[in-house]
This record gives sequence, structure tokens and C-alpha cells, in this order.
Amino acid sequence: MSTSQSLRNGLLLALLALGVSACGGGGDDLDKYINEVKARPGGRIEPLPEITPYEVFSYVADVQGLRSPFRPDTPQAGGKGGGPRPDVERSREYLESFPLDTLSMVGTLHIGETMYGLVQTSDGLIHRVTPGNYMGQNDGRITEISESEIGLVEIISDGIGGYIERDAAVGLSD
Repeated sequence: MSTSQSLRNGLLLALLALGVSACGGGGDDLDKYINEVKARPGGRIEPLPEITPYEVFSYVADVQGLRSPFRPDTPQAGGKGGGPRPDVERSREYLESFPLDTLSMVGTLHIGETMYGLVQTSDGLIHRVTPGNYMGQNDGRITEISESEIGLVEIISDGIGGYIERDAAVGLSD
């Protein structure tokens, strides 16, 4: 073994001993703090709050002369009025499978006395429609076709069990 190699090994051993001795000390203050915390007297834990029992209430509208909160207050609500209703017996047309905002008018076509509207679906196909046809998912019946738009009337839920008619239109896209 050469002197430079033994000198290098000795230096390495000295650095290692110095590093190990640095890691071992300095835990006295931590041990002192832990002993102080353990020496403190224990605190008193407060008892859990008392739980009040649930009071059951039976609502009987007929006996007390009150209206049931689960029935509409208005006579026309709940589907009992003479308002518009979707025709569930009617067979659905192809354009009723698309939401109205995904359909676009791309033009008109005149054949004889009849004006047709040209409607493009989201899959790129173009369909001919006339007044009386249906399109959109809310029972939208086409009422008129002009050079710039297709007007229709939709039947939508009023939120309380009935239905209302709403005007809608599909405009000519650029």
C-alpha cells in the first residue's frame, strides 16, 4: 500500500468519525422538553353535550283542515287543466331525436306552391321540412317557414306538473 493511499484512507476515516460524532449529540434539549411536557398535570375533558331526542310530528291534512304540502295549490296544475299536452300516441319524426340547438337552417326550396325548409343535423345530413312537421326534443311543431328562419311551437313542462307552449325558431346559418 502506498503512502498516498494510506494517507487518503486515514483522512477518510477521520472525516467519517467526525460525521458520526456530529450526529450523536444535541438531543439533550429535546429530551428535556419531552420530560417537561410529560410532567405537566393532565387536563379535564368536558363531558359530551346532552342530545335532545327527536320529536316526531305526524301531518294529517284532512283531519286538521289543512292543505297537503305535496299537492299543488292551483287547480290547473298537476295536469288537470285544459292546457297543451304532448301527444304520446304520435309516432316520432327523425328530427325529434336532435336537440333544437344542434339543428341549423341552411336554406329553403320552392317546389310548385310549397316552400320547404332545409335543415342540417349535427351529423351533416340535410332534411326537408314543411309546416306541420316536428323537430327538436320538446314536441316542436313547425308553424311557418320563411327565407330567414323556421318558426315552431314547443310544448315544455311548466315545472308543476302541467305544460305550456313556447315559441322557438331556427335561424338561417351563415
